Amino acid sequence: MPERLTNWAGNIGFEARRLVRPRSLDELREVVTGAGRARVLGSGHSFNRLADTDGDLISLAELPRTVEIAADRATVRVDGGIRYGELATRLAAEGLALHNMASLPHISVAGAVATGTHGSGVRNGNLATAVAGLEILRADGSVTTLDRSDADLAGAVVGLGALGVVTALTLDVVPAFELRQYVYEDLPEASLHEHLDEILSAGYSVSLFTRWSSAGIDQVWLKRAEPVSGDFFSARPADGPRHPVPGMPAVNCTEQGGTPGPWHARLPHFRMEFTPSSGEELQSEWHLPRSAALSAITAVSGLRERVAAVLQVCEVRTIAADDLWLSPHHERDSLALHFTWIADTEAVLPVVADLEKALAPLGARPHWGKVFTTSPADLRAAYPRFDDFAALVARFDPQGTFRNPWLDALLG
Repeated sequence: MPERLTNWAGNIGFEARRLVRPRSLDELREVVTGAGRARVLGSGHSFNRLADTDGDLISLAELPRTVEIAADRATVRVDGGIRYGELATRLAAEGLALHNMASLPHISVAGAVATGTHGSGVRNGNLATAVAGLEILRADGSVTTLDRSDADLAGAVVGLGALGVVTALTLDVVPAFELRQYVYEDLPEASLHEHLDEILSAGYSVSLFTRWSSAGIDQVWLKRAEPVSGDFFSARPADGPRHPVPGMPAVNCTEQGGTPGPWHARLPHFRMEFTPSSGEELQSEWHLPRSAALSAITAVSGLRERVAAVLQVCEVRTIAADDLWLSPHHERDSLALHFTWIADTEAVLPVVADLEKALAPLGARPHWGKVFTTSPADLRAAYPRFDDFAALVARFDPQGTFRNPWLDALLG
């Protein structure tokens, strides 16, 4: 490669021999069948070596955009390179919507699905739960199509890029809807402990932001259809637009203040037309049973000073249970603790290890694409269907074309 290629945050320098951008399925097939080893790079919004390879790194960004709405308007078929912001705009123009979106609309659909990325809401599954079908280009150049009638689909959706190249996805869609977004400040610790379930269930999507510099919550972001007024469990309404990270400009955040707007302009925290930050950060996230939410918050509070010293902001969200084999929310309603760290790996990693130790007894599962130090053995033990997933990988990619050292360690 003519220059060093890194992930979005710059903490990972990819070791690929080249980056290729095929413009058609035939070009992609030619790359894959001649690669030896290959991995697909989505939007690069990962913070570990999950996407790395010593072979060919493949970007699907140049593939022709595909947005094909089914005749019954219940699903949409999209290409493997499309990003959520672009898809959302196309769906909204047709009066349709996705059930949820992540904080960033800039990320690729295929990459987000493959790692179990999510939005928020006690009744909302992660983004992968919308997948009704996959088309996977395998190492021999053949394409395998899976839908919900195939038992393999539940194993392939959160597939970590290990089965092949996802060239197309079929997603569930729903009629378009409107939401309002409210931001509140200074939720007291007493409210958090006495009313946590009510707080997290108060809207279609709810996010709590804290810097762990105090026992309370700095900001509550409430997204719901119905208007509200006054305080929120003793938190006061913000007197203007806010960014989750104090001191950052709110202009790149989605509209607040309770003004109704389309789903795709309220569910993400950030606008598609703005870059949310410079990438000067690291991220970690752990998913725990929602029944252990207060215990998890208490565990992190015990490390407050160490966490706050290297933290930009922490977001607390909920995700509904699903049946996807490698989903962090497999078979349990979940609480997610997302940490946006300063861009200092040496300072952050010891704190990450301390958090993992504190959260492990509660059944924490790390986000596949973030910074963590959990051992491969402990990761395998955290997923009841992991052995089935390993067998699926062996069946789809027996020569290991789409594996890398990160996956080799995980799969054994």
